[in-house]
Amino acid sequence: MLDFATILAGLGDAFSPTNLIFVIAGIIIGQFVGAIPGIGPVMTMAIAIPFTFILNPLPALSLLIGIHKGGLVGGAIPAILINTPGTPDAAATALDGYPLTKKGKPLKATKMALYSSITGDVFSDLVLITVSVPLAALALKMGLIEIFALMIFSFSIIAGLVGDTISKGIIAACLGILCACIGLDPENSTPRFIFGNFTLYDGLPIASVAIGMLAVSEIFRRLASMENATRAAIVIPKNQSPEDTRISFKEYWAVRYTLLRGATIGTILGAIPGVGSTAAAFMSYAFQKNSSKNPNSYGKGNIKGIAATESANSSVAGADFIPLLTLGLPGSASAALIISAFLVQGIQPGPLLFQEQGRLIYGLFGAMIMANMVNFGVGLFGMRLWIKIVSAPESVIFSSAILLCIVGVYLSTGGMFGVVIMLIFALLGYIMNMLGFPTVVFIIAFFLGDRFELSLGQTLNILDGDYADLVNHPVAIGLILLAMGSIYFFMFKMPNATKNTTDELSED
Repeated sequence: MLDFATILAGLGDAFSPTNLIFVIAGIIIGQFVGAIPGIGPVMTMAIAIPFTFILNPLPALSLLIGIHKGGLVGGAIPAILINTPGTPDAAATALDGYPLTKKGKPLKATKMALYSSITGDVFSDLVLITVSVPLAALALKMGLIEIFALMIFSFSIIAGLVGDTISKGIIAACLGILCACIGLDPENSTPRFIFGNFTLYDGLPIASVAIGMLAVSEIFRRLASMENATRAAIVIPKNQSPEDTRISFKEYWAVRYTLLRGATIGTILGAIPGVGSTAAAFMSYAFQKNSSKNPNSYGKGNIKGIAATESANSSVAGADFIPLLTLGLPGSASAALIISAFLVQGIQPGPLLFQEQGRLIYGLFGAMIMANMVNFGVGLFGMRLWIKIVSAPESVIFSSAILLCIVGVYLSTGGMFGVVIMLIFALLGYIMNMLGFPTVVFIIAFFLGDRFELSLGQTLNILDGDYADLVNHPVAIGLILLAMGSIYFFMFKMPNATKNTTDELSED
């Protein structure tokens, strides 16, 4: 699909000194915020997007990718040291990481988390680079009706896997699509829901909605639950033996099958929209524990438990880009933010991206490979520093984050109107979280709203009232049936399975 010169040009852009600086900055920021419980890379990416408007597409995307990858490494640090995951996907890492810390081996545990995270990330990036081009070529052969059916199927999966119930997920998706309808009709350019405010002609500002729902609402929630006491700094035992502070190659090689299985699980689940890295981490941990000859050792400081979870949750980072780049469908909050970064740069993700922006895509691939190397270097030499970050006062962190949100939205939207929209959606996100409605589903539906509406209009025009013509589109029929089946499964079967699992855990 692409000539070799375009690929080389893209890789040359990625490994340029300027792009390297943005990758390093993203990794450092990502590891920093990942080490602070409650911040996380998703919130930081949302805050960073407005500041990327002035950058070229590749440096802007490289910065966001660096934040995402760095956050996955940093999130394991507080999970291991104080049993408080810096990111949700690191919750499974705490199961064996924290017991190792109580045994006086915090550096050994954090280094295994670092090595496992980089291994899983590299694995998924290689899969992404290998399969994305042929998948994009296959996607180009899909018609408009098939694309619309695929979006229906994706929404059913995301709504079912994210949130308490699929009904709440569907309501959140519908609300996101409704908010995306504000502004001009994509087909006829007719204004809708602007209520006399001409500022809304272009729709709701993407940065305001994303930052309000994902960052400011979470900051409000954390501030509301913040305690007066400041978290104590971590004390690393002195005069430790070398075996307790490092991971030898022999120890790393001994967990190679665990790493491979975890990376494979994470890559497969990451390519499915809506599953996410948290599910991948817990599934990999369960597989590892069930296949072990000594399952009782897990939860008590087994280093293979860390390897299983970190290789799985980090491998989702690369796999997330498979549906994003090939189909233009984000499967997680971080992927949705990457799509918004594409859109603000005037680039539409999807199968045509490889034809129209081939140099950028391979520059992106090169940046991801470089980010893995930088992630390893920064994590290796900055581990002790990130450990101290855990004790940062929450009051300082969150007040600074709110200030950055306001400044970023003001600059990106050109006035206080965007800030007001941000605060409105922060309140909406806070209420949705309290009621159990998934904000991630809302954000994904909002970003895809225009494309979904356009695909619906095109499908109706093609069918022209003759729905029997769908028999000539068997792929679309199959996708719609899969969507109906997934809704049935998540509505009736999944609750029973969850209840049975809960009963088993309570018996244990």
